[in-house]
Amino acid sequence: MGDPRNVAHAKKVSQEKHHKDKSSAKGGAPVSVAQTAAEKSAPPKTGEVAKTDQQPDAAQLEKSLAVLSKLKELEFHSRANIEKLAELSLTIEEELKQKNFAEAIGAVYSAQDAFQSKIVSLIEAYEAECARLKPAG
Repeated sequence: MGDPRNVAHAKKVSQEKHHKDKSSAKGGAPVSVAQTAAEKSAPPKTGEVAKTDQQPDAAQLEKSLAVLSKLKELEFHSRANIEKLAELSLTIEEELKQKNFAEAIGAVYSAQDAFQSKIVSLIEAYEAECARLKPAG
């Protein structure tokens, strides 16, 4: 299977092509960039927006929850890596007295700690997004 970003990009391009073909079929003439921009900036039709806002896509919610689960799994392993690195750091510095490696393992520990902070922030934001996608009630 290809890179997920490539798959997502191909899907987006396909959807845009389909949308463009649909728009040009309505009027019989190709849609210009100015028309497309005007449609995007114009206020949406009330009925369409109400349906979209009130009934979030269940498939999107399900996929988002799967992504959230994987992010939480990454965070769990990140936390475990931090603990292991701390133990290794103590072993290298205190027991083995290998000061030349103490700085290197400290750098790895710092990078893992930075990753941990970022993944926790991402999880919080993604949880909020999943909560937004859940249907009310």
